[in-house]
Amino acid sequence: MSLKSLIQLFALAAIWGASFLFMRMAATSLGPAVLIEFRVGFAALTLFLVALYIKRQSVFKSLAFKAHRKHFFIIGALNSALPFLLFAYAAQTISASTLSILNSTTPIWAAVVGVIWAKTKPTKSMICGLVLGLIGVVLLVGQDNFSPDSDSLIAIIAALCASLSYAIASHYTKHAPKLTPFNNAHGSMWAASILVLPLVFVMPIREVPTTHVMLGVVALGVICTGIAYILFFNLIEEIGPTSALTVTFLIPLFGIFWGHLVLDEQIGSNTLLGALCVISGTMLVTGFLPKKLALRLPKNT
Repeated sequence: MSLKSLIQLFALAAIWGASFLFMRMAATSLGPAVLIEFRVGFAALTLFLVALYIKRQSVFKSLAFKAHRKHFFIIGALNSALPFLLFAYAAQTISASTLSILNSTTPIWAAVVGVIWAKTKPTKSMICGLVLGLIGVVLLVGQDNFSPDSDSLIAIIAALCASLSYAIASHYTKHAPKLTPFNNAHGSMWAASILVLPLVFVMPIREVPTTHVMLGVVALGVICTGIAYILFFNLIEEIGPTSALTVTFLIPLFGIFWGHLVLDEQIGSNTLLGALCVISGTMLVTGFLPKKLALRLPKNT
């Protein structure tokens, strides 16, 4: 991996780690629906402007939204609208650092979905990773500020369901129409905007947001979603999807850092141990292992 790609990888992790910070800041005042409508709306506009900048002829014609509308709405729902809404709901209750750690369970869920959907045979390292990831989630649930009868349990379940939605989306895209990554991102954001819009009237804004909150929302849509997608797809093109996936391991580190730096969230032993278990479990499931450890683990059984 070149230095340029490595810098892009860390930049993407820092940006996506900050997304949980911005959601935590705005979810209570705006409510999940309004917050996510702003997020996907700003992201769609950002990608539209980028398409104009790179001088695409007739942006919407090249996007072929009408011809692929079913695909865009499926990917927009599974990869954006639903997980974003679930994370925004969870952000009203649990910390940004915990959200970022739970987000990193996506590859673990992807392995589970693969076993069910593609009938892939789980390896022993995959099973070990799933158990380790589960232990990490249990440690996070057992944080000092958590009580079993509080809203925290529902929030954690919502965040895990968001990660599951990402995992289902990743498997769907393997059998979806073969469009360019940019068009997938662009079209899915417009579809997500349409899907979330009716919910704005069901879950309206709760209070007038401060300038500070609105700046965070703009950053969430433009930088953490629109520009982040461009960075991610550029990394996939430069270093391949497998190497680009390593960003998953870095996001919790930045999520914890931003939460502590900006929101003064406490970093307890449960947070650190939970993060270590989840990240280690994800590495086992995805095959990102130190060579010596990989050699010691049994092969497929």
